[in-house]
Amino acid sequence: MKPASRRICLVIAVLALAGIAVSSLALQNHYAKSASSYCDLGESFNCDIVNRSTYSVVLGLPVALIGIIGYAMLLALSTLYRAKAETPAMLLIAALGGLAFAVYLTYVEAFVLAVWCLLCLSSLVLILSITLLSSVMVLHSIRNP
Repeated sequence: MKPASRRICLVIAVLALAGIAVSSLALQNHYAKSASSYCDLGESFNCDIVNRSTYSVVLGLPVALIGIIGYAMLLALSTLYRAKAETPAMLLIAALGGLAFAVYLTYVEAFVLAVWCLLCLSSLVLILSITLLSSVMVLHSIRNP
């Protein structure tokens, strides 16, 4: 693996760890009995409303848990499997799936719930960054096989 790709994998790994942390906070918030003060910034920003809505569960799994699993997969690909030739493409496919899901959830926040979650928006920025970096890796692997 070329040094540039190695550095990109390292950055993706750090972003994936941040995604696991953000998703873990959201999962804790999902199951909490009391309100969270750190994410209640008025009518427009309230993680409790978002993380406890009917949209916070998909097929019986909390969305935050799905996030933890997704970021863990990205972490594994960017560390344990980074030397494999197919890793850039696999990272990009996984990141695009995560980004599509995050965009859907952002749509729900904006147009259905009309409330924003800072944790969710942070996760959106992280998965968007991972997707962009994965795209760069794929371009590098195509240009310099």
